[in-house]
Amino acid sequence: MTDRSLADGAMGGTIAEGSPVISLRDVSRRGESLLAVSDVSFDVAAGEFVALIGPSGCGKSTLLRLVGSLEVPSSGTVVVNGRQPAELAAAHRLGVAFQDHALLPWLSSWDNIALPFHVAGMKPDKERVADLISLVGMAGFEKARPKQLSGGMRQRIAIARALALNPEVLLLDEPFGALDAVTRRQMNMELQRIWSAQQHTTILVTHAVDEALFLADRVIVLTERPGQVKLVKEVDFERPRTRELATTPEFHAIADELTLALDSAEV
Repeated sequence: MTDRSLADGAMGGTIAEGSPVISLRDVSRRGESLLAVSDVSFDVAAGEFVALIGPSGCGKSTLLRLVGSLEVPSSGTVVVNGRQPAELAAAHRLGVAFQDHALLPWLSSWDNIALPFHVAGMKPDKERVADLISLVGMAGFEKARPKQLSGGMRQRIAIARALALNPEVLLLDEPFGALDAVTRRQMNMELQRIWSAQQHTTILVTHAVDEALFLADRVIVLTERPGQVKLVKEVDFERPRTRELATTPEFHAIADELTLALDSAEV
């Protein structure tokens, strides 16, 4: 198993075998009037799925934005595959999907998925787009506009778009937060299937303990703002995970542990 412990020493420009893909060291981020996160350190190994949970406003999305180069740390370091996040973003090596699917309403599903190719100045890879449409279960809806799709279907297209250029890292910020409970459970199953097919190194931000526990290899609980790491929980359930897993005593025991950590994080 890949070593997931915090690595010692400075990060260079190349990645040694066993080194983390994502590495945060003593990261703090201060906005105009508040400290969002403080002295956060954690690693994400190659092919690992990590979920971040914590009280509202604790800085979960801030950490995701730091990894995605949408913000820069006030102090500390964020390194992705030995490089600054901005370098990977400029090379279109980061895939991002948010709660707001941000699909262009005038484009079809096919064209929305192909959009990253155009942004990168590349000719769309028709085979890649077709494969992604199949992967996310949207065959037959290639010509549909976003307004013709359900919320879950729009999120499938958004995830496919995030995967279009085969990114080194996939960042998901509450992708199913706006969906109803039944659709959200269905999308958790779908995301597990999609992730299992390609196993991109992934960070998921979510408020839902059950969602984090069902999807992740490891769950990181943050404290109330300024967010700090309160608990890191390994999740050893075998994959693929079934719907029945969420009914087991083992699942509920870990969910209770995470919920207790969340409740104490809000004090």
